[in-house]
Amino acid sequence: MNAPRGRILLVDDDPSLMRLLVLRLEAEGFEVVTAASGTEALQRLRGRPVELMISDLRMEGMDGIELFEHVQHYYPGLPVIIITAQGSIPDAVAATQKGVFGFLTKPIEREQLKSLIERALSVSAASRPPAAQGGWRDHVQSRSQVMERLLQTAQQVASSNISVLISGGSGSGKELLALAIHRASPRCNGPFIPLNCGALPEALLESELFGHVKGAFTGAVSDHVGLFRAAEGGTLFLDEIGDMPLALQVKLLRVLQEKEVRPVGSTRSFGIDVRVLSATHRDLEQAMKEGSFRQDLYYRLNVVNLRVPDLRERPEDIALLASHFLRRYAEETGQRPRTLSPEALEVLAGAAWPGNVRQLENVVHQTLALTRSPVISAAQIREALAEEAGYLPSFNEARHQFERDYLVKVLRMAGGNVAQAARIAQRNRTDLYKLLQRHELRPERFKSEE
Repeated sequence: MNAPRGRILLVDDDPSLMRLLVLRLEAEGFEVVTAASGTEALQRLRGRPVELMISDLRMEGMDGIELFEHVQHYYPGLPVIIITAQGSIPDAVAATQKGVFGFLTKPIEREQLKSLIERALSVSAASRPPAAQGGWRDHVQSRSQVMERLLQTAQQVASSNISVLISGGSGSGKELLALAIHRASPRCNGPFIPLNCGALPEALLESELFGHVKGAFTGAVSDHVGLFRAAEGGTLFLDEIGDMPLALQVKLLRVLQEKEVRPVGSTRSFGIDVRVLSATHRDLEQAMKEGSFRQDLYYRLNVVNLRVPDLRERPEDIALLASHFLRRYAEETGQRPRTLSPEALEVLAGAAWPGNVRQLENVVHQTLALTRSPVISAAQIREALAEEAGYLPSFNEARHQFERDYLVKVLRMAGGNVAQAARIAQRNRTDLYKLLQRHELRPERFKSEE
């Protein structure tokens, strides 16, 4: 016996029409669950999940639109088709503006209903996460075969202690893959500590990685263990390893070979038990030819290479990721989740995505910030894509962001002590306070972090 093509909840208070639609849908291979009222429909939804709901508009008690609003709130992403004998253009406009997937009038044409159901089920499948496959990969939103193969390989290498180099374009999700490897490994109960090697000046990066002792340099008023020792028993993820200065590459290689780290300014070394995962968007083989990356370090880090595909290589993940970002935004803001129209999903699927998953997230957030509509239209997505494609930060904007990132790092090193932070940054305290005010940074926040 063939598996059903999809599970549909049919809601109607007219028994004769209900029987007719059930026969039609079952003849097409669908599994049908029925409810005679909106209240009964909500009870059905609390049981086994469905992929689509078809509801009459005019019913006693809760009507179809009110039922849809409940579904939209408690089951975001579930497509709903509304049918009615009193169909009109105002009804259709009002329903689709609220996010109803489709609107049909009685008598219902068989082919029109079949076509609309198939479109709705394709959207439902794209917006629904795949079945849970263990907590180690729950944070990776994907249903593509290329990503499935990558995750299978990641799970295999996770069980050992070998070094893994993750390559892929910016914004493709390299850190998420590193976290999945950590969670699937025997070190899963230990810390996972990520560090972007290209985000810090060389002196700060050395101290951040290896630690320092009190008095090692100006502003070092206390010992700092460093991330290698902080990741003891767990995983240290070195993102953008290709941006690490050559002098630090030598010190990193020594740590990996000797499995011990010596803090800056110390005469004592400390043994470490840390797995190192690294990632880059650069061509490290070319960097070795140019002399900007050490060959011996490359082979130490690149025991296994995993490449994260660009988003354009896995288009089946686009709708799933977009729906994930919509749900997460709703959870973070306490707002009701919004939906993407079928046309908007088509626009997303056809975009080039040079910035990968990070660009998709930016487009979704930008669209949400600029509209209050419960349904995001194709025109709104096109506008956000056009602005994203043409955006380049000005020199002042880029400098502003660098200043803020630098101040955050300095305050963390100083544990929120402004006088110490001023010495590290080699600025007088008055100037540093002005910079902190300009960037709305409160030193006491970093004291609590320490």
